[in-house]
Amino acid sequence: MGQENKRPLHPWLIGLLGALAPAAVWAQPAAEVNLGNTAWVLTATALVLFMTLPGLSLFYGGLVRTRNVLSVLMQCFAITCLVSVLWLAYAYSLAFGAGSAWLGDLSKAFMAGVAEDSITGDIPETVFSMFQLTFAIITPALVVGGFAERMKFSALLLFTALWVTLVYAPVAHWVWGGGWLGQLGLLDFAGGTVVHITAGVAALVAALVVGRRRGFPETAMPPHNMTMVVTGAGMLWVGWFGFNAGSALAANGNAGMAMMVTHMSAAAGSLAWMTAEWIRYGKPSVLGIVTGMVAGLGTITPASGYVGPAGAVVIGTVAGFTCFSATQFMKRVLKVDDSLDVFPVHGVGGTLGTLAVAVFASTELGLFSGQGFAAGITSMGQQLGVQLVGVLATIGYTAVMTFIALKLVDKAIGLRVGREDEIGGLDIALHEERGYDL
Repeated sequence: MGQENKRPLHPWLIGLLGALAPAAVWAQPAAEVNLGNTAWVLTATALVLFMTLPGLSLFYGGLVRTRNVLSVLMQCFAITCLVSVLWLAYAYSLAFGAGSAWLGDLSKAFMAGVAEDSITGDIPETVFSMFQLTFAIITPALVVGGFAERMKFSALLLFTALWVTLVYAPVAHWVWGGGWLGQLGLLDFAGGTVVHITAGVAALVAALVVGRRRGFPETAMPPHNMTMVVTGAGMLWVGWFGFNAGSALAANGNAGMAMMVTHMSAAAGSLAWMTAEWIRYGKPSVLGIVTGMVAGLGTITPASGYVGPAGAVVIGTVAGFTCFSATQFMKRVLKVDDSLDVFPVHGVGGTLGTLAVAVFASTELGLFSGQGFAAGITSMGQQLGVQLVGVLATIGYTAVMTFIALKLVDKAIGLRVGREDEIGGLDIALHEERGYDL
């Protein structure tokens, strides 16, 4: 009976609605900010900054010798400040500006056009830019571990500025800013290539160019404060939830799964490293279990948005054993003084994780299945090829540009402190302060 009472619209009313249609379309509201997603990414931004200050600062500070603890804390703090200003001036625009497939343009320099109502996806662009800034901060801070206890502070500042400009911003654009690797279909959810491979390779190149610490490897150089190391490691673990789950840029199931697999990989990496060390040396160490955690976290990072929990346990376990072996090989066989094991943990872990995406994102592995491929790629072999291209391109480009940056700094002001300053410690030599006055 309801159908019988419905009468067709009068022809003149139809015409009136048609005439008003353009105005109605014009009056439609612009894309709206999702408050829940915005709140989560704001929280994730704070968590990722917490990873550098104080997490990484304490972790690295405890690993060096007493006379150099303040120098490492100073380096991490100064990098945070310097990269923030560079990000505002031009680095954000180079990474996420329109530009070409290789590099962004300067259309967003000094945040031009980034206003309160500017939106990226469904969150404010200011929030997106700040979130990405925290990634740009922690990456060169990780590199510090490759040359800790021997680089001039002035050289560090100049090198960081060059490195963020020549390495970080271009690679971020390649992968996340609409560049050629993203167009190719590379899957890097939270920074296997952009963060961990670039940091690991840069640390290795820096260790080789700057040279070994005096006394290495004959003289033992154990961490001076393991309590500080464990405190920093715990902060890194918590902060990493913002790093990986925040990369979903939404408060949704993808973020929840990313958080779960991040946690499981960290736990598995810790247990694997501890086991490897226990078997080889007869005792498990606190340093080993926390380093295994970092290996598990770094390795799951590129895969965190694509794999499931069971796959994450496999990835973390492989990371723990592999990164442990890589650390032993670097120090005992090659005798490379990558002071805080940045390359064997982050470089090797980032490479493993980036390649593992091609395997564990598959939906055909039963219990170990992931969440499927992105960009229309359904072949495991095809995706592995794309991931390998991303890994090799990132390694090659980072190695060359890092070497150039180091040589430019060395030519301009010199890289390394003098012999007496290194023996006496960088805290007094460079900052006229002591970490401890006991």
